[in-house]
Amino acid sequence: MTITRRGVLASSAAFALAAGGTNAAAQPFFRSHRLPIGLQLYSVGAELRRDLVGTLKAVAEIGYKTVETAGYAGQSPRALRAAFDQFGLACTSAHVPTRGNGPEPTLSGDLARLAADMHVLGARQVVAPSFLVPEGRSLRSELTLDDWRATAAFLNRTGAALKRDGLELGYHNHNPEFAPLAGGTALDLLLKETDPTLVHFEMDAGWVVAGGHDPAALLEAHRGRFTQMHVKDVAKGVEPNYAFHVRTTSVGEGVIDWPRLLRAAYAEGVREFFVEHEPPFERPVLEMLALSYRNLAAMPA
Repeated sequence: MTITRRGVLASSAAFALAAGGTNAAAQPFFRSHRLPIGLQLYSVGAELRRDLVGTLKAVAEIGYKTVETAGYAGQSPRALRAAFDQFGLACTSAHVPTRGNGPEPTLSGDLARLAADMHVLGARQVVAPSFLVPEGRSLRSELTLDDWRATAAFLNRTGAALKRDGLELGYHNHNPEFAPLAGGTALDLLLKETDPTLVHFEMDAGWVVAGGHDPAALLEAHRGRFTQMHVKDVAKGVEPNYAFHVRTTSVGEGVIDWPRLLRAAYAEGVREFFVEHEPPFERPVLEMLALSYRNLAAMPA
């Protein structure tokens, strides 16, 4: 066999690529992709109202870098932004209710005011935390095909309005979206009837599992539609249901195969990840969040 300089260079390059690939694979997921681990502040809502500064300080000391709001914790947007800045936390996303009677803006209310608040907070993503509940009915009401279509139309209208103000609208699932509907599920309908240029989806992995579905397979079936994720693990023994029932545990301690799911999420376009726990908590929530962070920071790519 004749050994040429070109062959040596090609072999060296191939070895370097292989070695680089090995090193990249050995890196933890979030470090290898240069992504922050975020926190949905719903998890510490009660703590924020009791002690905003102390709670955000604890969140930052755990290692979280980005946050997603679930209301303003009794603060003005400007005061909340100042507290985030104090601890180096970037607010990139906000859950905003579809309707409501409180002092904070909703997706059915003054969208110009909402947009102004989001620009103060620094959030570009605005997420509907659940479906549109028909007037006079509760969140746990059984919804019809027309009800779900009304939610899809609402999301398209609202997404178009927010887009004009430089914001993006997302939709966050629970598990009622996985109840059978018209030969598929309500989530199938929402994905089909919303405009991808106006509405993206934030997958709550824990609620997907609680609804009896595989989050990785769901991502692969709807490539590009999910751009955010709630990193929520499900405790062992939770039976699939469509009725807002789930028990969560620290990420990496439950039933979800996180290395597989994180790889699928990144491959299908998810770029924002927010840890979230649901009450009642099995131990102090900041302890759970610290364990979730440590497990995720070490999660293989």
